[in-house]
Amino acid sequence: MKGVVLYGSLGKFTWRMLATVLAGQGIVVFLGALVARGIADARGDATGSAWLWVGVGLAVLCFLAAGLMRRPWGVTLGWLIQAATFAAGFVVPAMVVVGFIFLVLWVGSLVVCHRVEREQARREREAAAT
Repeated sequence: MKGVVLYGSLGKFTWRMLATVLAGQGIVVFLGALVARGIADARGDATGSAWLWVGVGLAVLCFLAAGLMRRPWGVTLGWLIQAATFAAGFVVPAMVVVGFIFLVLWVGSLVVCHRVEREQARREREAAAT
């Protein structure tokens, strides 16, 4: 798919959209961490606090990655966060659905924003030529 990158610099529109996706994902991941703790506590499992801290760490990483989207490796970090969100499905099965939704938003943003930036560049070239 054209526009899907694993590493490299992104256009301004693209990194802004990806940062927005990661910020939203951070909020949802935090809520998932609270659910993981609640499930563990309801089962009498002592790992509730650990799951909470792991989830909070992933949420903070989402926000950190959102701020790092301007860097060439920011998009790589974003891909790793997408994988980690899917992995959270081992603890809270609903996180697989959340991971899928944010993966679709992530890939969709990469593809559509690439197309938009390409069109903007074409229009700027045409305007400069006239």
